[in-house]
Amino acid sequence: MRAIALIVIHCSATRADSDFSARDVDTAHRFRGFSSGGYHYYIRKSGEVEPMRPEDTPGAHARGYNAVSLGVCYEGGLDANGRPADTRTPHQRRALRTLVGELLQRYPDAQVLGHRDLSPDSNYNGIVDPWERIKECPCFEVKAEAWE
Repeated sequence: MRAIALIVIHCSATRADSDFSARDVDTAHRFRGFSSGGYHYYIRKSGEVEPMRPEDTPGAHARGYNAVSLGVCYEGGLDANGRPADTRTPHQRRALRTLVGELLQRYPDAQVLGHRDLSPDSNYNGIVDPWERIKECPCFEVKAEAWE
């Protein structure tokens, strides 16, 4: 089994008013040259958790961190106008909290971060400031959530 240091939360960067399934993610990732969908888990707006990759297989979701991380993605992340927004439904919030809690039981030393938190700290102050973010994914402050 791999050593898991990070649980990285993502959004699919799709509009809240459209559907985007795990199969759609897989198709989009294969089109980009990946062998399959890059995340380990995908959470639909309904709260359904769809496994995508086995946990013992490195993902393709966070360049430079895939070997030591698990990728969890929720459907959405853009408002109806295509702007980054926390579009998680109540069902997704519950499912994400439950899934991350289960992962932390299996990997108690893992840190939970948003994809944007892995952006380079350009000014070396120990914090990825909003202006340093390469992208907004997952469009909410992961560190502010209670994951126990």
